[in-house]
Amino acid sequence: MDIKTYLSRRSRRELADALGVTPPLISQWLSGHRRISPETALRIERATNGAVTREELRPDIFLREGISHRSDLRPAEPASSPRGSATLTPAREEEELHD
Repeated sequence: MDIKTYLSRRSRRELADALGVTPPLISQWLSGHRRISPETALRIERATNGAVTREELRPDIFLREGISHRSDLRPAEPASSPRGSATLTPAREEEELHD
């Protein structure tokens, strides 16, 4: 169920209180003026007992092939660079140019 449908059955104040936010912030999410963060999407899913899912709120992050909204998703680990390769920052580039 999307959040607009959920809120047609519940008050914004009720959801806002459960999330620790203000009703105007919920209005900004609904109008598209503010984007729901991934962390808030998880909190909304919990506060609505799964009626509104994280995928519905942020499919760009949580909707992945083969991953259910019921799995515990963790942020992706940064890819490690291959041994021997180093990323040059501007300061390191400058140092290497003068060596």
